[in-house]
Amino acid sequence: MQYDLCVDGFSTLRNIAPMEKWTDLAKSKMRELKITQERLAERLGVTQGAIGHWLSGRREPSIEVINKILRELGLPSLSVQGPSTGNTDPAPANRGNIPLISWVQAGAFHEATEAYAPGMAEAYLPCPTQHGPWTFALKVRGQSMFNPHSPKSFHEGEMIYVDPDREAENGSFVVVKLVDEQEATFKQLVIEGARRYLKAINPAWPEPFIEIDGEAQIVGVVIGKYAQF
Repeated sequence: MQYDLCVDGFSTLRNIAPMEKWTDLAKSKMRELKITQERLAERLGVTQGAIGHWLSGRREPSIEVINKILRELGLPSLSVQGPSTGNTDPAPANRGNIPLISWVQAGAFHEATEAYAPGMAEAYLPCPTQHGPWTFALKVRGQSMFNPHSPKSFHEGEMIYVDPDREAENGSFVVVKLVDEQEATFKQLVIEGARRYLKAINPAWPEPFIEIDGEAQIVGVVIGKYAQF
């Protein structure tokens, strides 16, 4: 997609493809500052997978997200002057619905290049809340995230909606790909200083905390659930 963009502080307007231009600036500045994708993701509160997709051009972030990245790197922001008259890409057939995928697919989701790839979904579900274009659904397994004393509790079989572009914060419910694990896991993120943990909210769970390191990838943040009766 083409945009008329200007760099704040400069009067010259040029018709550019943002995925080809801002990514070059960002990657050059990251090399200059010796900032890794992992470190940039931590600063922005997003997943390393999301940063990798944005910088490689496999996914197109919003102008707001682009400017957050540029500001974090000490670069000037971009401002939209209006869309060009060129052709736009067709929307996926299931744009209004969310793909229900497996936990194995979720574990490899950071490698995906198309949100609505044909045949990737077990089903498509409506999502009643605002979400990013890469949001997907998972069916909860097990009882580790069931807490009868909390309003935020997840029964086995319920559907959760996961947004890879949502910022993960302390207390967020997240889907995470652990090192050497093929499937993703669902837990609550606990951040204490520089240390991060995954917490099972079931008060009877035998080992409620798992410490994670920089190699663990937060696939996305849970933004809601859907319960079937």
